[in-house]
Amino acid sequence: MLAKIKRAAVIGAGVMGAAIAGHLANAGIRTLLLDIVPRELSEKEKAAGLSLADKSVRNRLARTGVERLYKEKPAPLFHRRVAERIELGNLEDDLPRLAEMDWVVEAVVENLSIKQDLFARIEKVWQSGTIISSNTSGISIQNMVKACSPEFRSHFLGTHFFNPPRYMKLLEIIPTKDTDASIVAEMKAFAEDVLGKGVVFAKDTPNFIANRIGVYGLAITFQKMLEEGLGPDEVDAVTGRAMGRPKSATFRTLDLVGLDTFIHVSDNVRENVDDPAEKQAFSIPELLRTMVDKGWLGAKSGQGFFKKVKGEKGSEILALDPATGEYRPRKKLKAPSLEMAKRAKSKSEQLQALVYADDVAGRLAWHITKKVLLYSAARIPEIADDIVSVDRAMRWGFNWDLGPFEVWDAIGVEKSVARMRAEGETIPPLVEELLAKGATSFYQQQLDHDRAFYLGGQFRQVEEHPKSISLARLKQQGKVVQSNSGASLIDIGDEVLCLEFHSPNNAIGTDIIQMVNTAVKEVSTNWRGLVIGNQGSHFCVGANLMLILMEAQDQNWPELDLMVRQFQKTMGSLRTMDRPVVVAPFGMNLGGGVEISLPADRMQASAETYMGLVETGVGLIPGGGGNKEMLLRLTADIDPRDSIRLQNSVNKVFETIAMAKVSTSAAEAEEYGYLRKGIDGVSINQDHLLYDAKEQVLALARTGYRPPEPQKIPVVGETGYYTLRLGAYSMLQSGYISEHDYKIADKLAYVLSGGTVPAGTLVDEQYLLDIEREAFLSLAGEPKSQQRMQHMLTKKKPLRN
Repeated sequence: MLAKIKRAAVIGAGVMGAAIAGHLANAGIRTLLLDIVPRELSEKEKAAGLSLADKSVRNRLARTGVERLYKEKPAPLFHRRVAERIELGNLEDDLPRLAEMDWVVEAVVENLSIKQDLFARIEKVWQSGTIISSNTSGISIQNMVKACSPEFRSHFLGTHFFNPPRYMKLLEIIPTKDTDASIVAEMKAFAEDVLGKGVVFAKDTPNFIANRIGVYGLAITFQKMLEEGLGPDEVDAVTGRAMGRPKSATFRTLDLVGLDTFIHVSDNVRENVDDPAEKQAFSIPELLRTMVDKGWLGAKSGQGFFKKVKGEKGSEILALDPATGEYRPRKKLKAPSLEMAKRAKSKSEQLQALVYADDVAGRLAWHITKKVLLYSAARIPEIADDIVSVDRAMRWGFNWDLGPFEVWDAIGVEKSVARMRAEGETIPPLVEELLAKGATSFYQQQLDHDRAFYLGGQFRQVEEHPKSISLARLKQQGKVVQSNSGASLIDIGDEVLCLEFHSPNNAIGTDIIQMVNTAVKEVSTNWRGLVIGNQGSHFCVGANLMLILMEAQDQNWPELDLMVRQFQKTMGSLRTMDRPVVVAPFGMNLGGGVEISLPADRMQASAETYMGLVETGVGLIPGGGGNKEMLLRLTADIDPRDSIRLQNSVNKVFETIAMAKVSTSAAEAEEYGYLRKGIDGVSINQDHLLYDAKEQVLALARTGYRPPEPQKIPVVGETGYYTLRLGAYSMLQSGYISEHDYKIADKLAYVLSGGTVPAGTLVDEQYLLDIEREAFLSLAGEPKSQQRMQHMLTKKKPLRN
C-alpha cells in the first residue's frame, strides 16, 4: 500500500514528542507540534514586556521542544534546516487544525486519564480519515479511547517509537480490536518506506514486546548482580559486546535511559500482570529506589551507576559499589571465557564460549541468557503471535545482535534445554512442542534458501520486505559470480551485479582493487550495470593504512607509487565504464571509500551516511582521485573566466578536505559536496538501500546510458594557490593548526589550485592525478605523517603533531 501521509501533528513537545516531530521533518513531512499553553510568564518573557496572550508565549513549550533538537547529542535532525518543516502551536489555539492532518500522534505524559481527556478533545475536531495514534511505551491502547466513538476507534492505534527516533530502527505498531485493517497496513507502509523504520506488530499488553523483554532482562541482571556481590562495571564487562549486546551493556544503558524511567516501565508491568512470579521479577530493589530518591537518575543528573569526576590525572569514571552505596574506581572483570568469546569467529561460537564456561563471567551470562530465553518463550502468544516479531523487536529496539530465539539457536536448543531441566526450570510449551516435533532449532533454511521459523507445529517462511536484498542469502543461493579475499561479485537480479566488500573493516587493499577491475570487465561484457555496496557494519573505512605505512617506512617508493597509480587508474575505469555504476554508501564511508564513490554515475546513500575525505588526519591528502573528483563536482558549471566564483568553489573544496570534514548525515554530505543535489539519491530505510541503488542502475540503463566524456577542468592556478596558502598560514599563526598541518595544507593547496599554471587554465584529469600522486607520496615520506598513521592504527584516533 502506498502511504498517503503528507501532513502530521505531534501533541506533546517533551523530549520524545519533539524528537518524533524532528524525525518526521527528517523524512520530509510537514509537522505541527503542539503543547499546552503556559500559565505563567518566564523571567525572560517578563523582561521583554510580553503577556500570556502573546503568541510567542502561548507557543513557548513547542518552541522550546524544537530548540532542544538543535542542542541534543546525538543530533535528532539530519540537518538544522529540516526543522523549518516543523510549525509551532498550542492545544488551545490550534486544536481545530488537527482536522487538516493525515496523522496525529500523541506523546504526552504517561498518564491514562490525561490521555483519555486529550483524545476526547481531539475527537471533537477530528475528521474521518485522519489516523490517530499514541506513542505510549506501555499503557493500554484500548483503554485510552474506550469512551470514543466506534469510527474514531477504527482510526486509532499505538505507534511506539524508541528513543532517539532518528537512530532507533524499531517502531512497534499496536492495533486494537477496533482498528481498521487498512489503517494498520497504511501505517506500516508509511513507517517502513517514509520513516525508515522496522515495524513489528505488538499486542496491547503491558510494555508491548521490546520493553517487556528488555526491562525483564535488566531487572534479573540487577538482581543477579546483588546476589553475586558484583559491581555494575563487572557486570557490564559480560553483558555488552561479549553477549552480542551494545557496548553500553546493562548499567550504562540504565544510566542513559534514566533510573526513574526504568522504575516507571518496570512498575507498569508489575501492576498489570497476574502471575506472582512475574510480579516478583519486576519488583524494584531497594537500592534502585534509594538512588532515585537521592536524585541519582543516571546521565541526566550526572550520576547513577557511574559517575564522572575530575582527578589529578584528568577525568575519571567511577562505579557505584552496591554494597556500600559509595563510588569507587572501576574494576575490570577478568575471566577466560571473555577472552575466548573475543577470539570466536562467529556469533554462535562467541555465545557458546561464554554461556557454557564455568567461570564468573560464564555463570553470569548463562543465568541472564537462560532467564531471558525462558521468559520470551513463555510470553508467546501473549505479547506477539510469532518469534520473528520478538527477535526483530529486540534487535531493532535494544540493538542486540541476535533476538532471543536466534540466541537459543546459536547456543543449541537441545543442549541448553537439557541444562535448564537439570537446573529445575520449567520449559515453556512452545519449546517443548518444538522438540517434540523433532526439530532442533527455531529457524531453518529451506531448500530454496529462504528462512523459515517455527509456528504452530510447522515451519513458515519469514516474510521479508520486497525491497530487502540480502547478500548473504544470495550467496547461499549460489549467486556469486567471482570472489577473492576482499570482495565478491554477486548477481542481485535484473542483470545487475553487486560488488560487495568483505575485507576487515571493508578497508581497500589490492584484493578489492583487483575485484573492481574484474567487475569493470565482467559488467561491460555481460551485465546491464553495477552496484557497489555491502551489508557490513560500515561501507568502507578507507584504504589499507597499514600497507601504506609499511611501504613508506621501508622507503619502497616504486611499489607505493605503483599502488597509488593503480588505485587512480581503477577509479578512472569506474568513471568511464560503458555501463552505469551506482555506489550505495552507508555508515562510515571514509577516505578511499569516498574516492570509490565519487567517480560513480550516481550515489544512492543511506540517510545515515558519515562521509568524509579524512586523509589529512593521518598526515596525507587523498591519493585516489578524490581531489580531482571534488573539483569536478564543484566547478562543473563555472565559466573559467569567472575567477571569483571559481576561487570560492576551490576554497570550499580546500576547506572540506583540509579540515577532514565528515558529514553527520546524507543531508550534510550534500552540503559538503560529496553528494549532488537532484542527482544522487538518499534511502531513509537502509534495508532498502541496495534495492534503491539497483533501481538507479536500471533507470540509467533504460535511458540509453553513455559514459561521461573526459573533461578539462578550470583551475585557479598560481594566484589561487597563494590565496589558499595564505588562509592556511593565518590559521598557523593563530595557533589553530600545527607546522605539519600547514605542510599538509600547502601540498593540498598546490593540488587543488592546479599548481603554478595561470589562473583559469583548463587542465586535463590526468594532470591533476599526477600532481595529487606526487603530493601523496611526498607526505607519506614525512616522519610526522608516519607518526600520525602509526597513532591511528594503534590508538584509533588522530594525532596532532
